[in-house]
Amino acid sequence: MRFQLLDIVPYRADPITGRQVSPAERFAETLQQAIRAEELGLDAVAIGERHAGHFISSSPTVLLGAIAARTRSIRLNSGVTVLSVLDPVRVAEDYATIDQLSGGRLDITIGKGNEVAQFPLFGLDIDDQWELLAEKYELLRTLWREDDVTWPGTEFTRALSGVTTLPRPFDGAPRVWHGSATTLFSAGLAARFGDPLFSANAIQPLENYGVLVDHYRSEYARHGHDPAAAFVAAGSGALFIADTTQEAIAQYGPVYNAIVAATNVPGNNTPFRDIEHAVAEGPALVGTPQQVIDKIARFHGRLGHDLQSISLPTTVPFERQLEILERFALEVAPVLRREFPTTLWTDADPLGRRARELAAA
Repeated sequence: MRFQLLDIVPYRADPITGRQVSPAERFAETLQQAIRAEELGLDAVAIGERHAGHFISSSPTVLLGAIAARTRSIRLNSGVTVLSVLDPVRVAEDYATIDQLSGGRLDITIGKGNEVAQFPLFGLDIDDQWELLAEKYELLRTLWREDDVTWPGTEFTRALSGVTTLPRPFDGAPRVWHGSATTLFSAGLAARFGDPLFSANAIQPLENYGVLVDHYRSEYARHGHDPAAAFVAAGSGALFIADTTQEAIAQYGPVYNAIVAATNVPGNNTPFRDIEHAVAEGPALVGTPQQVIDKIARFHGRLGHDLQSISLPTTVPFERQLEILERFALEVAPVLRREFPTTLWTDADPLGRRARELAAA
């Protein structure tokens, strides 16, 4: 199993103390987390993208560029690139630039996003979100793989004639994961193109995400793609590690409950009543290192995933966040790496050449 640190850069005050850092401090923390994740041996770091709500991740490419400049080996990802509201030409340019800056360390994860308020901000109709995603992704694929692209244009994309986006990616088109949280559409789109799937696995019961992964694998096989590249990633709920279960729930429970109460809106609805319910039956990774190991192993038993994404509790003091990250990297990740080996980003990975060349350099 591989491991990724995801920061969607939520910008909220601690719901218990009222403490809130400045935007500049919050960005600095995101960068420091990425650097520390590399030092601790995690495999990837991802930056989310939001254009509504209590987040300051509206420019993920800027943050990923800063991380690329301050790191040497950790892979970079997005989580997610909200392609439905973006210009595919600009996406091709911006992320190829990051790929060049990082020496070919880039993957991206695309999706339609789960903030309903973002579509009117870009003059788009939310009813078109799936068509926008599919059409724009097909164009993005073409721009990264071909020169002098002529595109006829559709209801959801404009016509292009003889376009070659620059810069080109570092060493062929970066791997694109498809984020899937609530519907079969993104899972089916990933399977259609032979791309990997990224299951959100963050809010709903595990079986809901299992249905999406099952659909992906079925459709992937139906389309006849190389089974060696059918990788699956999974997100998670809150991560909070302590010496005992009681300590973890006592310390993080009030924070978790307050955040859920404030964010339980369309697109982020959770069926879990409180922290105890979320720990017992949901995707929250709250407890001792062994409890976190057992929970992720349960995820794997249903999803069979290759990449596990985690997110730190960003409203608690930053020093505590780094402590949790270190405990996860040193006490949790090694056990799961041994128990659940994967070929992702290895010589056996069909797209592993980019990773191998970077390691050799």
